[in-house]
Amino acid sequence: MIKRSITYLTILLSFILLNACKVQHPDLDDGLYAEIITSKGTMMAKLHYDKVPVTVANFVALAEGNHPLAEEQYKGKPFYDGVTFHRVMDNFMIQGGDPTGTGRGTPGYRFAADFDASLKHDKPGMLSMANSGGINTNGSQFFITEVPYPSLNAFDTEGNMKPCDQPRVSCHSVFGELVQGIEVQDSISNVEVIDPRSRNHKPVEDVFITKINIIRKGRDAKRFDAPKIFEEQMPEVEETIKEKMAETRAKAEEKKRLAEEKKVKVAAEFKPTLDDYTAKAKTLASGLKVHYLNKGNGEKPKTGQTALINYQGYFTDGKLLDSNVKEVEEKYAMYNVQKEQRNMYAPSPMKVSPDANLFGGFKEALATLRVGDKAFFYFPSHLAYGESGRPPVVQPNTDLLFIIEMVGIQN
Repeated sequence: MIKRSITYLTILLSFILLNACKVQHPDLDDGLYAEIITSKGTMMAKLHYDKVPVTVANFVALAEGNHPLAEEQYKGKPFYDGVTFHRVMDNFMIQGGDPTGTGRGTPGYRFAADFDASLKHDKPGMLSMANSGGINTNGSQFFITEVPYPSLNAFDTEGNMKPCDQPRVSCHSVFGELVQGIEVQDSISNVEVIDPRSRNHKPVEDVFITKINIIRKGRDAKRFDAPKIFEEQMPEVEETIKEKMAETRAKAEEKKRLAEEKKVKVAAEFKPTLDDYTAKAKTLASGLKVHYLNKGNGEKPKTGQTALINYQGYFTDGKLLDSNVKEVEEKYAMYNVQKEQRNMYAPSPMKVSPDANLFGGFKEALATLRVGDKAFFYFPSHLAYGESGRPPVVQPNTDLLFIIEMVGIQN
């Protein structure tokens, strides 16, 4: 009888030990995770607590119901349980975490999220903080991307922090990414919303967060004390952000100074060429001066047709006004990435007509050219922007010099 009891006890202890040693989520590497259980399925997000500890601590403390700054009504209970995804935009993101479901709710406080330049909105499934602008307007709301959205990054393409304290500058802190359940994110983003045309992206039928479970795997993750980290490190974040923005401004000022030096140097080097062209130019009846750099044998556009034009505009001191030739703007340290993105470093369509939206001398210049022609034009101020000028770039009564090339006629 005693032997039978000992055997039974041994089996029972073995069963208990076996279950105690059973590894939870064996498919996950060591780290800190958020299991987001929703009415549409479950998503698993890895949290980057080693890179943005304050933002992760905020999320974890809310999820586990022990956030030190949460309003009394939210203390002692998981904050996100039962909260909806109140803003859903297909091919953009899904947003949740607002207890009121309106997009205006908070957990009773605001804070400055920390950032890491290596964490970007560069693929689907990035978990990031939602805010109302500025550096200290984060609370409980978060979103999960469906597509890359780099304009939300706090850092520019060169790794410099954007002026996050300025209006209409988007700076959102990525603090995790989905490692499972990306199809759930997609299913939520595709639900019917009330009226996207009026920017009401609330789902017609509520999509709930049933529960968020925080999973700790490995020694470091298990030692991550969210309330303590938030309280101890949060006060330093805003100052760190301001320091990084100051560094960005200093770099920008230095870059601007070097660009101005380069513009002056290149202008001085090119001015003799422009002076030579001016000396060789033939003066037309209107006062327009023209000197052909290359004579083409292509078709001459008819009045009303649209020509494709490459242009370089200069001031008489050799400084560049504007150009759609990328190499020219690069030479003058005036390259503009937005122009590149908008395909503005390409031949520009210009109507050859007296009613074209161009200054008078430019319209006359286009009328003299045929496809293949490349010519230098000197526009006296009365044929350019005249007495009014075009401040702040072109001052009143300013003569302008252009090199214009007609490369084709638009069909």
